[in-house]
Amino acid sequence: GGAEPLALRYDLTVPFARYVAQNKIATMKRYHIGKVYRRDNPKMTRGRYREFYQCDFDIAGDFDAMVPDAECIKIVVEILDKLNLGQYKIFVNHRKLLDAIFAVCGVPDDKFRPISSAVDKLDKTPWQDVRNEMIHQKGLAPDVADKIWSYVQMHGSTELIAKLQTDAQLTAQKSAIEALKDMETLFRYLTLYDVMDKIVFDLKLARGLDYYTGVIFEAVLTQYQYNSALGEDQVAVGSVAGGGRYDELVKKIDPRQRAVPCIGASIGIERVFAIKEIQLAESKVQVKTVETEVYVASAQKNLIEERMKLCNYLWANGFKAEMAFKRNPKMLDQLQYCEKNQIELCVIIGGSELEAGIVKIRDVITREEFEIPRDRLAEELRTVLIRVRQRPKEAVAKQSPAN
Repeated sequence: GGAEPLALRYDLTVPFARYVAQNKIATMKRYHIGKVYRRDNPKMTRGRYREFYQCDFDIAGDFDAMVPDAECIKIVVEILDKLNLGQYKIFVNHRKLLDAIFAVCGVPDDKFRPISSAVDKLDKTPWQDVRNEMIHQKGLAPDVADKIWSYVQMHGSTELIAKLQTDAQLTAQKSAIEALKDMETLFRYLTLYDVMDKIVFDLKLARGLDYYTGVIFEAVLTQYQYNSALGEDQVAVGSVAGGGRYDELVKKIDPRQRAVPCIGASIGIERVFAIKEIQLAESKVQVKTVETEVYVASAQKNLIEERMKLCNYLWANGFKAEMAFKRNPKMLDQLQYCEKNQIELCVIIGGSELEAGIVKIRDVITREEFEIPRDRLAEELRTVLIRVRQRPKEAVAKQSPAN
């Protein structure tokens, strides 16, 4: 057969649209975390890579205007709040409004997309440079470029919708009326979802991808915004999430041209990590990197089989437990492992404990030790774990190695 050209995926949106098309899906909500790829020579310092993880959330289906769109933006807000990345804004625009602005300004139809990708650079490039590109590379008349600038520098909130609705030239475009009505509805729903304080209606937001057809948005961390004066080397991660409505993509892929409208959001995981790393370095807080709740230790030699039995018992009772993989580990090494990995509880067995049918439990943080009957271990351990977890974080200050 003929060789089929294959490519590494650029994003998770097109594969999702293909999945919806191939499986004749009418409605679906899903999230997906996976690797995507870029061919350019990215700037590592700005959180850009050639191979990186994205986390996407999409809602496919023909629903009433702006209901899924509002939920999608709400989800991005919830995620960014939980990740605790500092202050951010979500810039929102509408593809149809952008097209109407281009039409009003006199951009020829076949130049909408190239001009849109030029506008998309305005968050990182001064207007003068973008203007030159529009005129000298894309062939726009200077007065057309300047008229575009008069629109795209506007940003605000609901009051901007009202202002644009009084623009007679703009509202002569049917697409502008539709877009502004969408934005009104969206902002009303986002007010109900309690997120309007994060939202900026920004007319220069264009988002580079061709498949967007409606609402588009981008989340930008305000304290890590790109600053062209600082040059490329600052860690300027800027945009951590973005997305929008793509109503035609499934139709393009579907052999029977069946349309399934979709809205989605994408979060750049590597960029989030880049910021988390900065925050951790600044805060000097230790991060617990293992899930282990209980460490099984022995105070004497030749107890590896007893430790194995105890681990097996704890696993069977739903505890996350581990032990040293050495036959005869040193007590100090075992306790230091717990401290280093922030494992709160250590269950210790020795010859005398085995004879008496008890185990010793050590609170790794406070270094208290107490004994529990072996046959009541699971219940007692559960209670102790709850108590340890409710401890205020300040109490978990850095301790010197175990004595």
